[in-house]
Amino acid sequence: MKILILSTWFPYPPIQGSKIRAYNFIRSLSREHQLALISFKDGLVKDEWIEHLYQFCDEIIIVDRHPFHYSKLKTILGFFSTLPSAVVSGYSKRMADTVQNFAKDWKPDLIFALTFVTAPYALLVSDALHVVDMDNLLALMLRDLYINAKGYFQKPRRYLAYCKFKNYENRLYQKFDLALVCSDLDKSRALEYIALQKDKIVSIPNGVDTETIDFKISANINHNLVFNGSLTYWPNFDAMNYFLSEVFPLILEKVPDCQILITGKIDDVEVHKLPHFNGKVIFTGFVEDIQALVSSCAVCVVPLRHGAGTRLKILEALAAGTPVVTTSKGAEGLEVKHRQHLLLADTPRDFATNTIQILQDPALRETVIHKGRKLVENVYDWRIVGQKLNRAIQSLAIQA
Repeated sequence: MKILILSTWFPYPPIQGSKIRAYNFIRSLSREHQLALISFKDGLVKDEWIEHLYQFCDEIIIVDRHPFHYSKLKTILGFFSTLPSAVVSGYSKRMADTVQNFAKDWKPDLIFALTFVTAPYALLVSDALHVVDMDNLLALMLRDLYINAKGYFQKPRRYLAYCKFKNYENRLYQKFDLALVCSDLDKSRALEYIALQKDKIVSIPNGVDTETIDFKISANINHNLVFNGSLTYWPNFDAMNYFLSEVFPLILEKVPDCQILITGKIDDVEVHKLPHFNGKVIFTGFVEDIQALVSSCAVCVVPLRHGAGTRLKILEALAAGTPVVTTSKGAEGLEVKHRQHLLLADTPRDFATNTIQILQDPALRETVIHKGRKLVENVYDWRIVGQKLNRAIQSLAIQA
């Protein structure tokens, strides 16, 4: 089939969760289909990055607009609209025209929208199948924000945002022939508020490329922890605020030479609000080879309390042979078991105890390292995930 992919982010290099998912979807689909890509420009796009994607795509068009940069006027108008503010503020006539004009000439059999941002533009092309990757179900994240909101002004404002987005996602996604989510758990949650038939929502998990990730077990165990997630994503910031405020002090009582490395850009992030512990909290900034850094650390901590989808940071650490301590929320949607593939902890005391134990118990370390790696090889390798994606697309085409 001829598949036109609409991407919220330019999907290369695959340096963050949404880009990793988009890139590997493109790579997998290209094995069986003819692809074209239309993408927003979310930042610098180098010529060599475009050239790299041409090995998968026949055509590539970049719409020179950031998908999440909104004008103040449109943001205000969005507040008074029945639609979510992000939808009103982010709509791009340039993207709409580009999609319609290209589709008219190229005549795709299927339009594949990556996230809610590009979904409306996919529906502008009537004579094609429509697939959307719902990725992180934003309505669920906004519900978390509402539940945890405080204050007379913040609480109703976040409730309004949640209701708007829940209703919008329902109206939008039910127009698609197929919708993808990251896990069976997300599928069940989506069915609670999106009027799609059960067989129209398919779970395609996130994955890792186990062939390129160097699996190694270090004989010398340091006391370095790592959190490989960008703090510009609010659930990650909340996770680190929780960890540094309530968990890390308990770890330092028992392991005083412990330190934590937090990766990712911190532009416009209020890191001064986070505890720093006299240099024991290291903000690495953007890291070119994140896998090497994760592999060099003793434990990957993922103390998430909010969010949806599945955590690539956990899969990457398991693939690299770095033990993981996370919350139940962090492990949501993953086929993991406590003390087999990783360690689960939902209170500060338990999180600290489990982290200390994985630092000091060689037998437990070896168990979770080997079983964690085996899990990603058998279930979450992108080759396996890609085959599942192509089967879902093929099944849709046959039914059509």
